[in-house]
Amino acid sequence: MMDALAAYSWFGQLSVVVSVVAVCWTMVWQNLEHIRLQQFFARNINRRARRLAAIVDPYLSLTFEEYEGGRIKSSDAFKEVRSYLTTVSTRDVRHLRAECAGTRDGGADKLVLSMAKGEEVADAFRGATVWWFADAVPPPRDAVPYWSRAERRYFRLEFHESHRDLVLNHYVPHVRRQGRAIMVQNRQRRLYTNIHREDYDDGWYEDVWTHVPFDHPKTFDKLAMDPAKKKEIMDDLDMFRNGKEYHNRVGKAWKRGYLLYGPPGTGKSTMVAAMANYLDYDVYDLELTSVKTNTELRKLLIETKSKSIMVFEDIDCSLGVAGKRRSKEEEDKDVEEDMADGDPRRPGKKDARSKVTLSGLLNFIDGLWSACGEERLIVFTTNHPEKLDPALIRTGRMDKWIEMSYCDAESFGFLARMHLDGEDAEGHELFGVARALLEEVNMVPVDVGEHLTRKSVGDDAGSCLARLVAALEKAKEEEAANKPEAAAARAEEDGKKGV
Repeated sequence: MMDALAAYSWFGQLSVVVSVVAVCWTMVWQNLEHIRLQQFFARNINRRARRLAAIVDPYLSLTFEEYEGGRIKSSDAFKEVRSYLTTVSTRDVRHLRAECAGTRDGGADKLVLSMAKGEEVADAFRGATVWWFADAVPPPRDAVPYWSRAERRYFRLEFHESHRDLVLNHYVPHVRRQGRAIMVQNRQRRLYTNIHREDYDDGWYEDVWTHVPFDHPKTFDKLAMDPAKKKEIMDDLDMFRNGKEYHNRVGKAWKRGYLLYGPPGTGKSTMVAAMANYLDYDVYDLELTSVKTNTELRKLLIETKSKSIMVFEDIDCSLGVAGKRRSKEEEDKDVEEDMADGDPRRPGKKDARSKVTLSGLLNFIDGLWSACGEERLIVFTTNHPEKLDPALIRTGRMDKWIEMSYCDAESFGFLARMHLDGEDAEGHELFGVARALLEEVNMVPVDVGEHLTRKSVGDDAGSCLARLVAALEKAKEEEAANKPEAAAARAEEDGKKGV
């Protein structure tokens, strides 16, 4: 009897469980069926709505946004469209934007006109009419800070559906080709520097470079240097400029590194200007100490254009690139310390120094990211090459070393002819005196040029050479007076090393 009651109780509980499961399954199945029906009707309604919309409004649109690749790179297509529209939009648009053009064709007064935001212009191509719209999306109000974020600009192209193949396969490539040609025609060489931002990146793209026109007058024919050495540098630059096929054939990124080293005042910066003018390249002067992270450094690299020179001046004074390379553990320790303060993206008391590491800089120069772009020179300048980490200046990163030394006989003759133009400086008796003193005394070309510069209307070759000779004799006396002190200091240092 007890067994029968237990069995009955067990079957009763099982029936309750089965009932609950059945009810739940019924509810789930009904919901699934409901969802399926909703999706089915939604698909059909959307399909018919699109067909109806195509009948009512048979126009398609194509958008060219200013940035691509997850906001990490500016769009070449956007720039090409913008350049193309400089020729189209000036006909009918009421509100235009004006920018200075390059000086190679139109002179200093030439302007490049483009559509202002909110404007519309029509264009015709092979019997089809299309419409261009210029607009921008403002940054979100919660951006940090709001006013530091730029708008996201874009162009929208609208055309009839019947011209779809013509527009996509013929008109758009035509616009891009014409845009590239106009960009070359209106190109103005620029000097860029990176922008330091106190706020952190909240996902809203912002410009990382700012620029001014590059109009430096220094060229190789105005550079005081041994002619043979100058020709060697120019030949090397020509080989690089014409080396696209070679770099593709051997599988190398089309870039080259130059290390300019020597005492202060020997013309390292003017050498960069001469190289840029010779190659007709833009210059990116990168202030490494204001770059906060390796990611920000990569972002800077991606936003540089081809046909450019990236300059790191006084690289031995930037970050931890001198002396012994830090270990991965030491670099990670700094990151952990900063994260302990809270959000690592926000600037704080420990965020004053840059978090760019030597390994990040090496990857920037010669890693995978260095292949983003082509025809790019990377130039380091330093007063102390022996202080730099060997990994930073090895072949493949710094391919050519150029020593910028003190003024020698050849450089002195060149400077005298350039500064004392129209006078027979080499025939003056003081010319030989100054030349002989330069073999005994170290003086940088910038100081020699300063002494040879006319200071007043009455200055002539004789007075300028006399001023230079006096400066050289004074430097010779000071050097002789400092020799015993320098020798004693060296002896003391050697004695400490011996102990």
